[in-house]
Amino acid sequence: MQFPKMRRSLRQLTTHVIAIVLGIAFTFASLKVAPSQAEPAPVYDNSSQIIAQKQSPAALAVGNNSFVTAAVNRVGPAVVRIDTERTVTRRNPDPFMDDPFFRRFFGDSFPQQQPSQRQVRGLGSGVIFDRSGLVLTNAHVVDKADRVQVRLKDGRTVDGKVRGVDEVTDLAVVKINATNLPVAPLGNSGTVQVGDWAIAVGNPLGFDNTVTLGIVSTLKRPSSQVGISDKRLDFIQTDAAINPGNSGGPLVNDRGEVIGINTAIRADAMGIGFAIPIDKAKDIANQLQRNGKVAHPYLGVQMVTLTPDLAKQNNSDPNSSILLPEVNGVLVMRVLTNSPAASSGMRRGDVIVEIDGKPVKTAEMLQNMVENSRVGQTLQVKIQRGRQTQQLSIRTGELQNASLN
Repeated sequence: MQFPKMRRSLRQLTTHVIAIVLGIAFTFASLKVAPSQAEPAPVYDNSSQIIAQKQSPAALAVGNNSFVTAAVNRVGPAVVRIDTERTVTRRNPDPFMDDPFFRRFFGDSFPQQQPSQRQVRGLGSGVIFDRSGLVLTNAHVVDKADRVQVRLKDGRTVDGKVRGVDEVTDLAVVKINATNLPVAPLGNSGTVQVGDWAIAVGNPLGFDNTVTLGIVSTLKRPSSQVGISDKRLDFIQTDAAINPGNSGGPLVNDRGEVIGINTAIRADAMGIGFAIPIDKAKDIANQLQRNGKVAHPYLGVQMVTLTPDLAKQNNSDPNSSILLPEVNGVLVMRVLTNSPAASSGMRRGDVIVEIDGKPVKTAEMLQNMVENSRVGQTLQVKIQRGRQTQQLSIRTGELQNASLN
């Protein structure tokens, strides 16, 4: 009879199987508590704002949810809707009252047009970036608003007070008084690369809590190329859909960090949108919190990039009124009256080639150099005037009109 031997073999086999199963269980248990798998703690700055939390898209994706879902869940509660109202006063158009023929007959008794007032409502987005209730948005969203209301994702609606506006960078800070506020984690736009994921969150066309997905299609797109010559910005360009109402909302990376503030669309751009880099936005927001405004230095010139080819074309034209040096630089098209440039002796037709010993090859470079200086700082500006080279000392003034440089 072989049954006793078979029973002993089965008992031995069962013992081995149990040992293997227990070994696998202990292995998985040790993996679950391994320090390398622990989730890193968030990092806070002095305002208790989350500024960094290193997580990969794979770590953000939980269960069957995508990294987009995880990123939006992280930043979405801090995205708000901003509703504004402002009063606009205008004269009633009446051709009869404006006709000089009838005015001659009526004289002083001619009925005067009475101004009318109407309420204009606006809509935009914003993002809470500080637990004290500070909201970052676009300047044009709250421009000249008599009333600002902020609607949180949890359904609360509170009044907002504009703390500061900077039209030059199209940024504004709004203060709300509320408790238990979510705060969006702010990223670092300096590390953004072309091809990175870009997620736009906001309230386009009044559709609250809308999310669109795309990529970063280019970096440092000058505002002059976007068609906004009165701004001083280098945009993040994205193909994530940005529509009216998205303005002021965040552009988010795949880790749920804000990398930009959505601000501009072009009607002819076929789905291309633009966002202010968050590093620039943080700097402006800090100044708006402290001072309520931002001091921008300026020279007081209107300018255009000059290349040797453009100069040759000009010089070969018999109708040209000025001979241009065939160099790379910035051509001064106009010098504004009573500006720092005018006081230094700069003229129309001068070509700026250096500032403080650094070459200047484009209008965007010149604008950035001036923007990065200080109000009241003296700049050594090298120009070419015809065939002559001159050095001008220009003490920057404070920009009062966004159309100046």
